[in-house]
Amino acid sequence: DTTVAKQLVDKIYEKRKAAALELEKQIRECHQQSDQRRITQIIEQLVDMFSNASNPLHIRNGGLIGLAGTAIALGVDVAPYMEKFIEPVLACFTDPENRIRYFSAECLYNIAKVSKGEVLVYFNPIFDALSKLAADSELSVKNGAELLDRLLKDIVAETASVYIPQYPETERIRDLFDSQEQSILVAYPDYRSLGENVPVQKKAFSLARFIPLLQDRIYVLSPFTRSYLVSWITVLDSVPELELITYLPEFLDGLLKYLSDPTEDVRVATENILADFLREIKDVSMVRQRKEEHAESSDLRRSDEKLPDITMSHSERALFIPESDFGHDHDGEYSLKDEHRSEDYRGTGALVPGQGVRIDYAAIIEILIQQLDNQHDEIQQSTALRWFAEFLTFVPDVMVPFTPRLIPAILPNLAHHVPMIQSAAIRTNKLLSNVIQNLPGPVEGLSRQNTLEKLTAPASSPTPVPQPSRQINVQPPAVGAPPPPPPPAPTPPSPVQEEVDQFNYQATVNELTIQFLSEHEQTRVAALKWLIMLHQKAPKKILAMDDGTFPALLKTLSDSSEEVIKHDLQLLAQISSSSEESYFKVFMMNLLELFSTDRKLLEARGSLIIRQLCLNLNTERIYKTFAEILEKEEDLEFASEIVQKLNMILITSPELAEFRKRLKSLETRQDGQALFTTLYRSWCHNAVAVFSLCLLAQAYEHASNLLSIFADLEITVPLLIQVDKLVQLIESPVFTYLRLQLLEPERYPYLFKCLYGLLMLLPQSTAFVSLRNRLNAVNSAGFLHIAPKATPNPIASRSKLGRDEIKWQELLNHFRALQSKHEKARRQDLGNASSQDDITITPLSPPASSKPPMRRRVTGDLPVPPIIPAKPALSPLNPKARQNGLLASTLQGATTPGVMQQRPRRTLGLPGVGPRKG
Repeated sequence: DTTVAKQLVDKIYEKRKAAALELEKQIRECHQQSDQRRITQIIEQLVDMFSNASNPLHIRNGGLIGLAGTAIALGVDVAPYMEKFIEPVLACFTDPENRIRYFSAECLYNIAKVSKGEVLVYFNPIFDALSKLAADSELSVKNGAELLDRLLKDIVAETASVYIPQYPETERIRDLFDSQEQSILVAYPDYRSLGENVPVQKKAFSLARFIPLLQDRIYVLSPFTRSYLVSWITVLDSVPELELITYLPEFLDGLLKYLSDPTEDVRVATENILADFLREIKDVSMVRQRKEEHAESSDLRRSDEKLPDITMSHSERALFIPESDFGHDHDGEYSLKDEHRSEDYRGTGALVPGQGVRIDYAAIIEILIQQLDNQHDEIQQSTALRWFAEFLTFVPDVMVPFTPRLIPAILPNLAHHVPMIQSAAIRTNKLLSNVIQNLPGPVEGLSRQNTLEKLTAPASSPTPVPQPSRQINVQPPAVGAPPPPPPPAPTPPSPVQEEVDQFNYQATVNELTIQFLSEHEQTRVAALKWLIMLHQKAPKKILAMDDGTFPALLKTLSDSSEEVIKHDLQLLAQISSSSEESYFKVFMMNLLELFSTDRKLLEARGSLIIRQLCLNLNTERIYKTFAEILEKEEDLEFASEIVQKLNMILITSPELAEFRKRLKSLETRQDGQALFTTLYRSWCHNAVAVFSLCLLAQAYEHASNLLSIFADLEITVPLLIQVDKLVQLIESPVFTYLRLQLLEPERYPYLFKCLYGLLMLLPQSTAFVSLRNRLNAVNSAGFLHIAPKATPNPIASRSKLGRDEIKWQELLNHFRALQSKHEKARRQDLGNASSQDDITITPLSPPASSKPPMRRRVTGDLPVPPIIPAKPALSPLNPKARQNGLLASTLQGATTPGVMQQRPRRTLGLPGVGPRKG
């Protein structure tokens, strides 16, 4: 009608609106008369009016309002004509004119309102166009788009899961879209399970066709568009029949980025939808687990009920077939009938909560692992760790194969500066460690069957079954794993072994070893705890002595953290205890080699390392192995130093109290005598150490014989310092028994000779005063009788006991020969040093890593120290008395008399000591 056409393009809005109402009446008449040709002509004319950008604004607006009236007149029957105008209307969404964008949104709102489910065929292009209007700069356009968006969400929520197109035209359009986008469709797994011959009616809305579009748009940066996408994800997830959770890996990565959006509304909405997804995954997993447990128990029940088949005829056997074999099972939540019913309902939209939903756990875990690098925001990292922790609680089996990749993702975050990430990492690490620890151990070699029986027995306890007959092979299958088949023979296939094979021990160990390089102490300690747990679980599978990990463990002993060293030593001790004796000796040799090359480590951590080893391993085994190796040591200086360290630990360490008791009972224990002899032969590298060993073993006569050899030795500053320390040790609680034995001179006459011999070796220092006072106290009490009796009591000397077993003279000869080697080596060093023009004064405490540049033999011409007013002598247990400063000063002067003569004022006096009496 020309009148209507003129009014429809009028510049006044009210006239255009009246013309649209008149057009609506005409379209109704045409529709009642089935005049589709005229309706098509009218629609084409209207489309030309608003789609032609050269037309004036009022003409384009008239075309849009006229199309809205046409759609209202046709109602749901507008669907056959939608192909002609949907694309032009959506093109107006991007028009530069604000009013065109608004009226096009209004027009599409009216079309969607009357067409209802039919418009879902065009959901993808409409969704894409609306995502752009959601961020429109014009408020009116944004509000119009929001109204259309709200209507579309209502339609999807109500009809998307069930609505099937009612018109051939819309079916054709849907099929056309499917054929065009077949290459990017995300196929739903259950469609394959229905079989090729099962007819499936295609719905107007296709989630598989929508997911690629969502996957493409999910990485937008606009907060308005992000909010729009999150709201749609929430709507689609609220329709259980759509099962959006199946497609979660397709858009999870982009969705996690929204957690760091600057807009709070986007962050809150994203956190909520992610929490819903995690809850759904948990619910689906629990349903699946219960279904599998039910299926497993049903298999066992059927296998039990079919036992009469062996002996009964066919007619008799029919009496034993239960009526509910394929019906509802009251003992469980699901039955076979339920399972088939759920598959039949897949195409009709009937809801069976959680049943048959498939979740790609592996793809989700891959995405979460990617979030745990420093390139992602902290909230993304903490969220990924929380998801891991939840997965470990309800689907631990799917996490096991990812352990080698989870280790480098979780352990570095144990020391993260953000408490939220650190606490999540600690919880996740603990859960993962528990999961791996609870896995059945690896089955190897001929012991496979025995190990399997041991693993199967405790495995049945977490799944109690009322009937005893069902407990034969009931094991808690990994969540999601297929139930094991009933065993036809006494040797069943091993589901345990299949589960164990999912865990890659070697790859995990390699990743843990890399964590040793971390700058964070917590990470290094956690890596060692992991290795300790894995080695306890599979000692023969990982961390052998010839493994490449072993050198890394040895190197870790140089770590700056004491906690790291303790755990490292625990692991090394664990490896050694489970290895052969030859491997243990190799470990001890490697440890000594490490000490030899890193003298700072020996000085700073040597005592800690050896004491921790004694805590975790047999002390006697350690010391005997050390002694056997050191006896043949060619680096004499290092041998002397390490023997001094071992001897100090032996005397003072509380961990070696029982070991010291064995050495004190030489006369009663044959093994104690052999132990003493082994230690003695290597202790000969250090004169003071072997002397203190004899004191500890109460071999006083032999100790006094050693002192006579001391007179022939070169008395060096380090030796006198060691004697000074020994005197301090004699005053400590360790040698309480020795001091009490001074009260029995008849029984221990050689003890006095030993102590007076030490007194004669010492210069007049604090240690000299301390020992002299101790001996004077005994002498003044009337106990002292220096000369031994001509016919001593059989128990007068402890050294006589066991004389037949211990060849003392051979030990003395060995001591003399070894000390001669040391003197010869020192003279060679002295000769090398004397070739230099300058004479270097020997330092008080030469560094462990360098040899003393020069030593002098101490002669009897000691300078007389100046008289200083007497001061109370320091207690030998006072820390100040242990610094050996006074002794060193005196000895320094003694070894370099020329220097002392030039600078006599540098000689320090000894407190409490007057001039020597000639």
